[in-house]
Amino acid sequence: MKYLDIEVITRLDLAKLAKGTLTKYWLHIISNGIAQPIYLPIMVAKGASDGPVLGITAAVHGNELNGISIIHEVFNQIDVNTLRGTVVGVPVMNIPSIINQERRFVDGEDLNRIMPGKADGSVSQVYVHRFIDRVISEFEYLLDLHTASFGRVNSYYIRADLKRKITSRMAEVLNAEIILNNEGSDGTLRSAAANLGIHAVTIEVGDPNQFQKGMIDSGLAGTLNVMRYLKMIEGEVIEPKRPAVICKKSKWLYANRGGILEVFPEVTQKIKKGDKIAIVRDIFGDIINTYNSPEEGIIIGKNVHPVSQTGGRLIHLGTIK
Repeated sequence: MKYLDIEVITRLDLAKLAKGTLTKYWLHIISNGIAQPIYLPIMVAKGASDGPVLGITAAVHGNELNGISIIHEVFNQIDVNTLRGTVVGVPVMNIPSIINQERRFVDGEDLNRIMPGKADGSVSQVYVHRFIDRVISEFEYLLDLHTASFGRVNSYYIRADLKRKITSRMAEVLNAEIILNNEGSDGTLRSAAANLGIHAVTIEVGDPNQFQKGMIDSGLAGTLNVMRYLKMIEGEVIEPKRPAVICKKSKWLYANRGGILEVFPEVTQKIKKGDKIAIVRDIFGDIINTYNSPEEGIIIGKNVHPVSQTGGRLIHLGTIK
């Protein structure tokens, strides 16, 4: 069966593909409420010689667009005649949400908090379970591309379990500004893949709902560097001009009063304990709250939306190792 002249499959099977080929698929993952199939786009570059299987995924959330362009650019640069191993690109994982221009899935779930899902669970649980079972399980390495959420901005940073040697090195060669240590199962695609024995990292590439050329260029350069590290393409690993700041943990700071918010530090800025980080004004313009940092650290991300409810986010603060 074909859709728009592209073969429709229900499971990715890399073994059946010939070497030295570039193939596109539609993966039928679920059907919607009127029995129409929902297809995921899958791109596969299988090199002329054997090597690792690297998966690159994007748009687990429907407002995360930079990763789509990064995957397109990676495949534009791949030469299957010299490629060692296989690269699988999934430009959009969350099809319903990107169509609806929403971050969360159709049932309101955050897909990156419920991995690996359930075979007989809710609509979102079935969706992610089938994705992991039918696509992710084929990988040996995974780069999962994300951005900040609505009203927030991110640095170019990596989440990875730094206790795992290969995963840690993958994080390093992505040449990010910040690397945040993340261990254990947390419902993310990265942790679900790691539980399958896949070396997986999350790459946070900028801001939502737009293509940012600088961030896309950084993500592309980092991805190609990982491919060099895995010996999939020729060339030496390009080491960063400046080592990434390593954070052993991080946390969001929240506002305890609603109002008109102004956050002062910029992403990647280092701050000290007691530094003023934000103010909240009432609708008449009077300052009703000032926020100071409870500890020193580095700004991984921040809220940029001026209208802040009680409990709204202020800054994502990383504790430097």
